[in-house]
Amino acid sequence: MPYQLLTFANAKDEVQRLSTNWRTLLDAMPEMVFLLHDDGSVQYMNRSAKACFGDPCPQSVHESLREIGKNSRDILHTLSASANNSPATEAIITSTPVEYSAVPFVGYAGENLIMLIMRDITQRKNYERELLQFNTSIENILEQKISELQASEEMRLRLSRQINSLKSQLGHYHKADKMAGRSRKMRELREMIHQVSGSDATILITGESGTGKELVANLIKATSSRDDKPFLKINCNAINDSLLEADLFGYEKGAFTGAQSRKVGKFEVVDGGTIFLDEIGDISPRMQVALLRVLQNGEIIRVGGTEPVKIDVRVIAATNVDLAQAVKEKKFRLDLYYRLNIINIDIPPLRERKEDIVELVSHFVNHYREAFKKEIDFVPKSTINRLLSHDWPGNVRELENLIQRAVLMAKGKMITENDLIFDQDPSATSPQRTDSFDIDEKIGSRALKTIVADFEATVIQRVLHKSRGNVSTAANQLKIGKTALYDKIKQYGISAKTIKQTNKNG
Repeated sequence: MPYQLLTFANAKDEVQRLSTNWRTLLDAMPEMVFLLHDDGSVQYMNRSAKACFGDPCPQSVHESLREIGKNSRDILHTLSASANNSPATEAIITSTPVEYSAVPFVGYAGENLIMLIMRDITQRKNYERELLQFNTSIENILEQKISELQASEEMRLRLSRQINSLKSQLGHYHKADKMAGRSRKMRELREMIHQVSGSDATILITGESGTGKELVANLIKATSSRDDKPFLKINCNAINDSLLEADLFGYEKGAFTGAQSRKVGKFEVVDGGTIFLDEIGDISPRMQVALLRVLQNGEIIRVGGTEPVKIDVRVIAATNVDLAQAVKEKKFRLDLYYRLNIINIDIPPLRERKEDIVELVSHFVNHYREAFKKEIDFVPKSTINRLLSHDWPGNVRELENLIQRAVLMAKGKMITENDLIFDQDPSATSPQRTDSFDIDEKIGSRALKTIVADFEATVIQRVLHKSRGNVSTAANQLKIGKTALYDKIKQYGISAKTIKQTNKNG
């Protein structure tokens, strides 16, 4: 045999040996390993991957792997040259929670592949759920033990102290707490609620529309000593002024046409309990006087009556109106403002706690996919980035409305940027607030790198709006290359297509 043919045969055998060796090595790994082409198709699966997802794997698995491969390429593209693999990322493939990392891989033919190293984290997620269930039930367990040990006052007091300690360690968790979010601002909000709810002091809840003032009122009542007493909610803005007075304080027979008999008002009905007065900033001067009497003297006078009636009611009020400004404008009584503002709980707007958006999205997606019978199991990072870049003038209510629409409109098993239809802010002069950037608000709560990145994203959005979504024009105005601008648009989750469409509609 000629020497060249012998050398070629030896090389071929060596390649075959190496191929067999690395395949044997990958098959021995407990982690799942996938090799993906540029188009997302699977070139290779090791034994663990086949055992988990089947061989061949279903179309739904292919779709999820294709999206994961696309996101992994984007991440590897943005990483520095020294980084040879992407950070560990969690995802859900069909119903299986996984954690994966991606590394670039060159095939024998020189093709550029992506190697996914993936592990099934179902057991870890089960442990986390079990721990959460344990945390949520531990208070009930301790309270049951307290009732069984009533014979020993010393033991009862000791267990009560343990409950309070556990509440503090668990971040003041309570079964009535329906607020999503574990940011610093939300932890401080929960801490304040639990600190003041035990008293009978009047509480004023302030915050922008859509921040969840009613959820705060519910938690205050549930963690107070009046939890087992009546609880009524009144929207002061939804009832005519004269009807509101009769509804709250009742009326005597003959007080007005149609008053055939005495009627007890809401304050008397809820005696001993709690009343929540929403939109308190919109009540009339006449109602302000009547409410001041309740807060000062603990008594009401029925419409058409002359005798005061003593009541014991804890008042929680809420408003999105700046009452201090309303006092300056002579629209709200100063003495009533002081009576209401004994304890003020101010709810932060969503734009000041954007770290809670991912948890809120997960909560709303889970809720509405069950309500609409949709199989949504994946929200891409690009979609999350788009949500994080929005200013949320409508706060949590706006986010809930958007996710509700997105789940309903989604055609596949994931929510894409095309499914996001943002509400228009009626108070804004442009479709979206993209040109405001409060540096003082961010100093002290965010790192310099994050502040600079936020500022850069704001500038890019503003220029894109001015150029009506034209990336070439925006790149010229910013004096950077078009490719570099596209990279930054992708990095910050900005949608030039959405901006272009918004300008067309506007």
